[in-house]
Amino acid sequence: MFDTDMGGKQLSFTLSEADNARFSSFDYESSGLPAHDVHDFAERYTAAWKSQDPSEVARHYTVDGRLTLNGGDSNVGRAALTSFTAGFMTAFPDMVLHFDRLEPDGDRLNYHWTFVGTNTDPGGTGKAVRFSGFESWLLAQDGLIAGSIGTFDADEYARQVEHGVES
Repeated sequence: MFDTDMGGKQLSFTLSEADNARFSSFDYESSGLPAHDVHDFAERYTAAWKSQDPSEVARHYTVDGRLTLNGGDSNVGRAALTSFTAGFMTAFPDMVLHFDRLEPDGDRLNYHWTFVGTNTDPGGTGKAVRFSGFESWLLAQDGLIAGSIGTFDADEYARQVEHGVES
């Protein structure tokens, strides 16, 4: 079970000219990704979210990959992941996901992000949001995401959807 409370524990990575991201505790051999590809994978995942094509996001997961957000129901398989992602893209057609950083956590990678957009779908509030969170990825041998546990402040998200971002 993944504990989303980092308890003030600061994990870090070091960028090097040779390979862009070398983590001291991440097991690359079991991940299927060479050290220099991890950062590139995160950049491609971010670009997929920015593409407004939910199937692009789903392609970063294994065929039976799963995403669980804030302890809710798991979205399992690419069709479910596509549908889940489409929900955000529809609700926030101008959405932009920013890749903040990667942190190793044993055999997982924590992908930190910031989401920015305006809730302008039919029936939307028209309010802008800006919130941050992270996904804890378990990578498969082929380098795709086998499992992701996503976390963000759902109360703050709901507040922003209703009232907008504080200036």
